[in-house]
Amino acid sequence: MTAGGSAGRRGRPAGLDDATVEALGLLSEALETTERARGRLFDFHQLTGGADRTVGEAVRALREAGHAEEADLVQRVVQGADVLPGLWTFQIVEAYDEGYHRRFTEVERTVRQALAGGREHIAEAEMKRRRETR
Repeated sequence: MTAGGSAGRRGRPAGLDDATVEALGLLSEALETTERARGRLFDFHQLTGGADRTVGEAVRALREAGHAEEADLVQRVVQGADVLPGLWTFQIVEAYDEGYHRRFTEVERTVRQALAGGREHIAEAEMKRRRETR
């Protein structure tokens, strides 16, 4: 099967109406948006972790420059601090993954299975067939 020949996986099941295809397309689009949001959470996690490592360097540099009191303040209040009450960034990512994102993924799959036999991207596949240069 060629890359473009996936009609069996993405073709419209018999009897599936346009309104349902549109609704499934919207649900899929929303799930894809949550994937982008999840990526932003990983950006947030990595950027915050990088900033915290740099804060550690700043603490060391402040000490070396003779500013122990200021170094202590930065170390006590900022370095290694929770970004939200009781949470580091990895815990925020985990909570998103294990909660909202997992529920959304499971519900989208369940709805797609119930209405379209599990087929994905039906609307996009039909758009491709309509718009594809022959």
